[in-house]
Amino acid sequence: MNLMLVFQQGDAVLTAVFLCLIVMSILTWTLIVLRSLQLWRTRRANARVEKAVWAASDWSAALNTIADSPAPLAQLAREGVEAASHYRVHAGQSLGQACGLDEYLTRALRRGLMREAARLESGMTLLASVGSTAPFVGLFGTVWGIYHALVGIGASGQAGIDVVAGPIGEALVATAAGLAAAIPAVLAYNAFTRLQRVQSQQMDHFAHDLHAQLLTSGGRSDGVR
Repeated sequence: MNLMLVFQQGDAVLTAVFLCLIVMSILTWTLIVLRSLQLWRTRRANARVEKAVWAASDWSAALNTIADSPAPLAQLAREGVEAASHYRVHAGQSLGQACGLDEYLTRALRRGLMREAARLESGMTLLASVGSTAPFVGLFGTVWGIYHALVGIGASGQAGIDVVAGPIGEALVATAAGLAAAIPAVLAYNAFTRLQRVQSQQMDHFAHDLHAQLLTSGGRSDGVR
């Protein structure tokens, strides 16, 4: 069975189906590699930031240590300290009268958590879409290929197994191609969902500790954990 015959002898619809599945597979594996590297780097960076923040003598030293870090925990720490400092500066104005430091820090950290969670979820829609649609795209290609193979066989008047096996077998490959694109996408989606849940819990715990420390020290440079 020569799969190149699908592109050489197949019509535009069957060719488009195979091209679509190839593109889906390429996008899936590219995303899997990139997301795996990103999650691995984020996990290591978060661990370094958490250790550096709680080992610092004050918030000024902590911010200097993580100044260039792109880790989500570093961004949370910077936003938390900035929110606490901003509140302390405007405590005697309308901001201080509108809500307490506890509520203001909670809002700022919640916004940071939501933004970082959204970054972690980038690309998941593609994996979910490929995993749910690729089998049906492959099945459509199979049905379309078998239909045209049977039409051609009927027109030729030859129905031997050697005549039927080739065209129908090539059409059935579309279903296998659909599964080959969908299975890695589904497995990667489940794996990334679990890893993101773990990282979200880590960020939530860090934000809770950060909130408690900033509420005590008010983000002052002499606040020590």
